[in-house]
Amino acid sequence: ILGEHLRICPQGYTCCTSEMEENFANKSRSEFEAMMKEAGRAVQATLTAQHRSFDSYFQDLLNKSEKALHDAFPSLYGELYTQNAKVFKDLYSELRRYYRSSNINLEEALNEFWTRLLERLFKLLNPQYHITDEYLDCMVKHAEQHKPFGEVPRELKLKATRAFIAARSYAQGFLVGSDVVRKVSQVSLSQECTRAIMKLMYCPHCRGMASVRPCNNYCLNVVKGCLANQADLSTEWKYLMDSLMGVADRIDGPYNVDTVIGTIHMRIAEAISNLQENKDSITSKVFQGCGNPKISTKGSSSEDKKRRGKVTLEAKSSAQALEMLVLDAKGNLTALKTYWITLPSSLCSKKVMASSVSDDKCWNGMTKGSYLPEVMGDGLANQINNPEVEVDITKPDMTIRQQIMQLKIMTNRLGNANIGNDVDFQDTSE
Repeated sequence: ILGEHLRICPQGYTCCTSEMEENFANKSRSEFEAMMKEAGRAVQATLTAQHRSFDSYFQDLLNKSEKALHDAFPSLYGELYTQNAKVFKDLYSELRRYYRSSNINLEEALNEFWTRLLERLFKLLNPQYHITDEYLDCMVKHAEQHKPFGEVPRELKLKATRAFIAARSYAQGFLVGSDVVRKVSQVSLSQECTRAIMKLMYCPHCRGMASVRPCNNYCLNVVKGCLANQADLSTEWKYLMDSLMGVADRIDGPYNVDTVIGTIHMRIAEAISNLQENKDSITSKVFQGCGNPKISTKGSSSEDKKRRGKVTLEAKSSAQALEMLVLDAKGNLTALKTYWITLPSSLCSKKVMASSVSDDKCWNGMTKGSYLPEVMGDGLANQINNPEVEVDITKPDMTIRQQIMQLKIMTNRLGNANIGNDVDFQDTSE
């Protein structure tokens, strides 16, 4: 029949009615959207898997350190530990909350831990005195000038802070990347794009050329026009992938996450030993500054409280596991860097099954022949003369612009983490 009734396909002789054309248009739209989602899901799966493997590795490091502490400290320190177990438990809880991006100042949390520990231990190491809360406040001010725990608090603060900042921004970087892909793959196709996709995929059927595949360059122009906004994610997306790789090198290199996090319990043991060894000089300096506290009527000098622990804790290294994690992540991140700009060619070659470039027996949008127009560049601005899809280059898609901003924010956080700076995080634990 004559094709004057067709609204999308060429109006020569056709075997399609208006209804068939409309059905094909809907079919091509849903098929193309499904291809987009499928491509996006593969990227999301890769990023989510990377997040999951690093996250479980990191949580495991913390758990092992805490378990080693709870296993070893009762026999090392007796009541020094058993009466103060909550102080240690709270420290690990705070560290976990910080890693999960709660709004916690890590330096303050560590300072608070050392202060609480000093107060508790000072009381236990001086059981013959009645020590009030006011006296403890004065004691902390005086004692801290004399480094009761040695250099451990300062060193741990520096190293743990850098390691935690890097670890949590790294873990969150994967989630942000995955979330951007998810949100972008929900962006619906424009009316012009839907028409162009139909013309590309199903108009050959209406001309009785169902077996003729679309010309590759024709397919590229259609898909580049349809995904013009998505291609504009590419620059910031590459920056995010590069930043994640940069922080991965820090985690496995100078920030030495495995050693720093895996030996927190050993550093605490070292600090307590320092306090036990310096007990007499610290106590006399405190008494000079704060006066002598009253003698307690419940004086006790149980040996258990005075037990001195010699630190024989071991750290089981999982450095090799971290090295493998980082290698795997870097391989995946490198492969994903060009995702947005290679998407049109991968959709055309794998899904639309376009024919090879030199083929002059392919579907060119009108008939079987060669496709002459040049292939457009990537991104919105380059679609101004796209012969297949009418694109309004003055109206960028707002969802995609928001996602470009999310990528920028995350890359900035990773850049800060790379030099050991902390940045505000959204709480992702909800």
